Amino acid sequence: MPTTPDMSMDMTIVGDPGLLDTLQHEVAVFARRAEQTRLGGVGQVRNSMDRAAYLLLNRLDKEGPMGVKALAASMGIDSSTVTRQVAPLVDTGLVKRTSHPEDGRAVVLQLSPRGLSRLEEVRCSRRQLMAELTHDWTPQERESFCALLTRFNVALSARQAAQAGPVAESQPAS
Repeated sequence: MPTTPDMSMDMTIVGDPGLLDTLQHEVAVFARRAEQTRLGGVGQVRNSMDRAAYLLLNRLDKEGPMGVKALAASMGIDSSTVTRQVAPLVDTGLVKRTSHPEDGRAVVLQLSPRGLSRLEEVRCSRRQLMAELTHDWTPQERESFCALLTRFNVALSARQAAQAGPVAESQPAS
């Protein structure tokens, strides 16, 4: 019988229940504190860009211009969510909508120069916050934390994709 992670799994196989309780508690505390402060940065830029906008702008900067479907897929969210989140970014001039070079009917989203400038301001502010929060950490501790947090986020993303897989596959393409 194959083993799959589910709620009925014997936690003694996975690890120390006390340690796992501490881990889940600390993740919950982190999520609450991150939402309260929005880990927005420091100074005047603090809390000046919401998480959704930051993640969308960051993705467009890292991966370049793309359509709504591609952006949604790369972020692991629904196209309608991307459309809703991108609208104010277009309205404020941070993102440009352009025609696809090969298919003029399709729309491509692109980070505008203003959007790139604004994103860099926020990144700088957030880097400063991370430096302040980890000022007494060694470079190795920062690297370890980044590696483990990245690994944790990848595992969460993979779990979410696996759970959403059958639903996403049954949805008609739009």
